[in-house]
Amino acid sequence: MRVKEIMDTKHPSIQKHELATKARALIRNLGLRILPVTDENVKLLGKVSRRDVMAVSSSVSPIRVEGIMTPVKHIATVEDEVYSTIKQMLQADVWYAPVVSNSNEKIYTGVLGLEHFIEQLIKTNPEKFLKEVSEVMTKNVLSCSPDDEVDNIWRLMRERRLAGLPVTKNGKLVGIVTQKDLLESGAIMPTFESSKGRFRDSSKILSVMETNTLAVKLPVKIIKVAKLMVSKNIGRVPVIDEDGKLIGIVDREDVARLLIK
Repeated sequence: MRVKEIMDTKHPSIQKHELATKARALIRNLGLRILPVTDENVKLLGKVSRRDVMAVSSSVSPIRVEGIMTPVKHIATVEDEVYSTIKQMLQADVWYAPVVSNSNEKIYTGVLGLEHFIEQLIKTNPEKFLKEVSEVMTKNVLSCSPDDEVDNIWRLMRERRLAGLPVTKNGKLVGIVTQKDLLESGAIMPTFESSKGRFRDSSKILSVMETNTLAVKLPVKIIKVAKLMVSKNIGRVPVIDEDGKLIGIVDREDVARLLIK
């Protein structure tokens, strides 16, 4: 199986000279996790992520995309073999790899995401998903409280390179907060807004978190979680016990690692 067979050929990109605010709008409005950056000849130069655009604190910022873009950790080509590509992506700790025509020209052609791999194997190799969630889930789960300040949780997510955190109260799952939630809420503006020259109170996680959280209870097979991730476009699924207490979490990386074994 080649990358070109399952990649997203319609994934948008942005040119390096365009405004960073446009990149932020594209990522927010289209629900993108990464936005590849190209030159005027569509040659891949780098990428912008949700983490990168959250640093853009003003809707009228003059910063260009080239000022916030970061290097791509793994670049795939259309002819690369999928299993080896997914292994390299996991080694690089990335869920997405921009895809180029070949390693010399590096003309941008689309994006390969872990979900494309998972979705394909649900169709062709469902037997690979027969393990129990308890065998692959992360058990010592970092979580936050509804009363935590957004600024503090955003810093924590940046430092730990986390895309999302379960929200718990007295040990019970009450929601989840992701980079997407923070970006859409607008609550990730710096606590001190230099353009206005005044201090702004930080919002609480309660005001930005998603409360209609998709979670699973044990025992449950990986196939159910994988189908949820693909159909609902979610990156992680919390695992709870009969009392609603958080006991684990499974993300796309956990599922992908199982599939390449």
